[in-house]
Amino acid sequence: MKQSLKPNTIAMPTPVWCVGSYDKNDKPNVMTIAWGGICCSSPPMLTVSLRKATYTYGSIMERGAYTVSIPSVEHVSEADYFGMASGRDVDKFAASGLTPVRSDVVDAPYVEEFPFIFECKVVETVELGLHTQFVGEIVGIKADESVLDEKGKPVINMVNPFIFDPNSREYRGIGDILGHGFNIGKRFME
Repeated sequence: MKQSLKPNTIAMPTPVWCVGSYDKNDKPNVMTIAWGGICCSSPPMLTVSLRKATYTYGSIMERGAYTVSIPSVEHVSEADYFGMASGRDVDKFAASGLTPVRSDVVDAPYVEEFPFIFECKVVETVELGLHTQFVGEIVGIKADESVLDEKGKPVINMVNPFIFDPNSREYRGIGDILGHGFNIGKRFME
């Protein structure tokens, strides 16, 4: 029997994405978010939702661009830190020892040490209550060669991302392969 729970934000899982932006003084900043995802395939778009109180919110509003750097498990501590500290008070790149790189296609930095990067130009903002959703057209993608297969496509276990469980507040690695999408369910189509 199912039990009813109070409506809240315990969707499982959520991504661990590090959103890069420049402030009004051109200082690079990065913050970790869990509210985001792909929202359109043509043109390719990615959305992130931020509270207005965050330092990154103002920077994205001013610059009209952001990056999403996807960390691998070896940088879980840095990603956690990026979500706790405010760029208003500290230089997160200097504190973490990671390297900001200026995107060559949008007015935002990304994290050099993270293996997979989306570069987004804001095309729409949606006020949703406590959060503002930034819809960004993906105008560039960067990937370390070490995470690409022979066809030049990223391989998830080589990127080695991790997810966040908002209920337990735990980071988790990606698990075993369960099957291939658009394939394992075919048995119901017979």
